[in-house]
Amino acid sequence: MGSKRVWLVLPDQLSIRMFVDTGIVTGLAPRLDGALAAVFLVPREDAAQWTDRLPDIPVLHGDELATGGDGVGERLRRRVDGWLDREAGYYPLAIRLNERHGFHAERMQPGHPNWMLDSARAGHLPRWAPLERSMHSWFFGAHRYVPRGLEAAMRRECAGLALSNVQPLAAVPFLTAARRLRLPVVAHVASWDHTVGKGVISPYCDRYLVQNRAMEDDLGRYHGISPERVVVTGWPQTDLFARARPRREYGELLAGYGLDAERPLVLVMGNTPTNAPYEDRFVERLLGWWEESARDRLQLLFRPHPRDREWRRRFGAALDRPGVVVQEPSYTDLESLAVLLRHGDVVVCNAGTILLDALVNDRPVVCVLYDEGAPAGESWAAKNVVGKHYEALAASGAFVTAESFAEVVAGIERSLRDPGELAEKRRAVAADVVGEVDGRAAERVVDAIAEAFEVW
Repeated sequence: MGSKRVWLVLPDQLSIRMFVDTGIVTGLAPRLDGALAAVFLVPREDAAQWTDRLPDIPVLHGDELATGGDGVGERLRRRVDGWLDREAGYYPLAIRLNERHGFHAERMQPGHPNWMLDSARAGHLPRWAPLERSMHSWFFGAHRYVPRGLEAAMRRECAGLALSNVQPLAAVPFLTAARRLRLPVVAHVASWDHTVGKGVISPYCDRYLVQNRAMEDDLGRYHGISPERVVVTGWPQTDLFARARPRREYGELLAGYGLDAERPLVLVMGNTPTNAPYEDRFVERLLGWWEESARDRLQLLFRPHPRDREWRRRFGAALDRPGVVVQEPSYTDLESLAVLLRHGDVVVCNAGTILLDALVNDRPVVCVLYDEGAPAGESWAAKNVVGKHYEALAASGAFVTAESFAEVVAGIERSLRDPGELAEKRRAVAADVVGEVDGRAAERVVDAIAEAFEVW
């Protein structure tokens, strides 16, 4: 590689968390003989909580790389590229992929606050297959706009790209420049649902890393990527769950919250405001039941979603109550989450990766499929679990479902009474969706990336 380095592009907080907390970043540096640089595309204040944990790895920031000239030609190219992207690029291709294959069909609607589900963002071009293939080719082509500073820096300093998440919009200029410069690219597909409803995936990377065989099949079926270029590594986050978590750690963690590890604990896991807009009403209803009927029997811990910037309002009813804890949203507390999921008594959630986390940890789960206090005709919770990636989970019978508050209470009581009732089904679906949980998935990710660049 000479004086150049492999750039590990880290475009979003969730995949950064996985790559840092599971040791992928620090494990990769020695495998590449130190020829690694971490490129953070999140705001600097968000990156700061991770960069301090990578003291021996050079750090670059997207805002310092994505510089371009202010000349008329540069501004015009940037403006034209932005217009084309809005009509034929990131969101139009994502929405059309969903519509073509029926991904999230029940959730798609004009103006949806989750832009991946906003059918109004499909663009104005006709729905002709040849035209959409041309849109795809343009979007991932080598000739669209790349900031001048980024291309120059990659030409001068970059030996190849590895991406913790290949799909975010912020990663596209790096993929474009890599094609233009003929640099090798290793693409990590960040989560189990990303192949079936989180947008298109570039077919031009040299190697793809996924967590299970279903994702490998999805890459071929929906994204035109042959299995010869795919490596199944397992899910690195499960490495944290595979590690022993003594009951003593759980007791110390709960004592820090003012809770008692000897009393049952119900973990109430939040979703995002865009997916669960009425979650505050559910929190209030659950607290009312707890105060009236369960205060002497169990404790509550609320964990807002890391992306919930409205958490103080949405979980405000639970703040400052003895026997109740609201964790502050964080991307950096996976160790605490792992301890809670190893020893907590019941998980109450709607959807999301936390549902899979709980099943992998063999926790009884009550999955909430209704919206407390929502106006008639609105449905969010039930639609959050109808995506294609949930099919295996929904068919597994590995968790209790609740379509009313009474069923939530019944599910909690049932789980506390017989926590092992669905254990066999939990283990079966975890093996099906995640694969083997052996504590070595991160090691396999490191191996796959390092071996790829050794070949090149």
